[in-house]
Amino acid sequence: MSKPKQSTSEPHQRTSTSQQGTSEPKQAAGKKKAQVSPSPERRHELLGIAADVFAEQGYNATTVRKIADAAGMLAGSLYYHFDSKESMLEEILRTFLTELWDGYDTVLQAQLGPRETLEALVTESFREIDRHRAAVAIYQKESRHLVAQRRFQYLSDSQQRFEKTWLTTLERGVAEGVFRDDLDIRLAYRFVRDTVWVAASWYRPGGGHSPEEIARQYLSMVLDGISVRP
Repeated sequence: MSKPKQSTSEPHQRTSTSQQGTSEPKQAAGKKKAQVSPSPERRHELLGIAADVFAEQGYNATTVRKIADAAGMLAGSLYYHFDSKESMLEEILRTFLTELWDGYDTVLQAQLGPRETLEALVTESFREIDRHRAAVAIYQKESRHLVAQRRFQYLSDSQQRFEKTWLTTLERGVAEGVFRDDLDIRLAYRFVRDTVWVAASWYRPGGGHSPEEIARQYLSMVLDGISVRP
């Protein structure tokens, strides 16, 4: 995107060359390149704005122009940072899933009991909703359609891994006598999954309850239903 700017200044560069030597045009070109180099902070800010637009308007209805308008910039300027709306969405979702699995892997490596593992997974899920509310909302609403695109096929792999993690935890709980032996594992998994992730539709960071507090409330209701009664 920097080439058009270089071409418009070329006549002035030639005049300077004839008067002062050949080094000045190179310095000018270097300055122009620094001006359009996106900062990590600005990139992060733009991704946050884009995530909100995607979550509110949906993937198909969102355009680069709408994201640029929300960011208070021209659509063409957004291309200095990202080459398409697809690349923005991919980075939003990959960042969310990478952090989610970092948290889940930490829980699983701790080798806790099945009840404690379930509690930790639910708590980590609410922390991710707190950090990436818009990304979670996008994932919930759009992933089923996005997986048809080659660049988003990693979403299917993540969904399968997610399901296996939760089902294994529930199955272990039944086998160890922690959860009821008449529990429908797959039904319980779907209930817990949907109950947790639907919170992205109403949760707002900085509200009256922390992610950990909400997780405790959810767990008290869920675990009372699936745990073996003394």
